Amino acid sequence: MLMIGLTGSIGMGKSTTATMFREAGIPVYDADAVVADLYLKGGAAVEPLEAAFPGVTKDGAVDREALRQRVLGDDAAMAKLNSVVHPLMGADRMAFFARAEAAKADMVVMDIPLLFETGGQANMDAVVVASAPEDQQRARVLARPGWTAERLDDILKRQLHDSEKRKRAHFIVETGHGLDHARAQVHEIIATLRDPARRPQKTAPAT
Repeated sequence: MLMIGLTGSIGMGKSTTATMFREAGIPVYDADAVVADLYLKGGAAVEPLEAAFPGVTKDGAVDREALRQRVLGDDAAMAKLNSVVHPLMGADRMAFFARAEAAKADMVVMDIPLLFETGGQANMDAVVVASAPEDQQRARVLARPGWTAERLDDILKRQLHDSEKRKRAHFIVETGHGLDHARAQVHEIIATLRDPARRPQKTAPAT
């Protein structure tokens, strides 16, 4: 079973690309969705995060904005957050793999926003990067409720630049030319990966 890493900077259309893989019958592991579930009332991350960052929960769930403010610009706090959340995500990921194997899937897509930043590309058979022009990226993000240019810039500082992600990718899905164009690229990627003669070498380059 091939492991395909899917990543892309904020606002680049990664989630839409993930949906296209899912619609094509490829199981997709959505790291953001898993984190969201862990933060909900009764979620496994609620109590340990409250212990690590007192005051970041409200009504039995993690207040994501309060947590964001606690770790914003603080590398040590971010490391503490990851030390709580990443092991919990690992357990969920193992369950995902078990379901995919039971379904006899020939590949799975790992939708991971910080794939390169965490070194996760080393575990992938191929890496797909969703990308779009910077002006479209900013317009998409700033159209979301509650987003400001300052908040976007802070996020971008913590993410590998799109140009570098493109260099490290095996495949790029250009999301700035409409859904049909992006969907065609996704189907071509799947076809390529299913052809041993066309399949790229394992792992994208580190630099």
